[in-house]
Amino acid sequence: MTTDLFAVDPIALAAILGMAVATYLTRAGGFWLMGHVAISPRLERFLRHMAGGVLIAIVTAAVFNGDGPLWIGLGIVVLVMLTMRKPILALAAGVAGTILLRLLGF
Repeated sequence: MTTDLFAVDPIALAAILGMAVATYLTRAGGFWLMGHVAISPRLERFLRHMAGGVLIAIVTAAVFNGDGPLWIGLGIVVLVMLTMRKPILALAAGVAGTILLRLLGF
């Protein structure tokens, strides 16, 4: 392995470029495909709520593998969401609560 700061391994570069092309094609292909699909009210509702479902899946996986402060942070998220109905505020409060609990040594 070389110590040159700007040396690039050709295999790593090919992998990075390959992943970039794959990412671009899936995104561009999705936009192209949706340009040819009639969006019904049902599909529109699905697409509108899909991002929240993906976020919930990621958070749930993290919480089940997490510790006490993470569970309490999830409780904060649920409480704020139920009372204020603002997802970004709920997530920010949950993250802040988790960080605060960890800083306090819980």
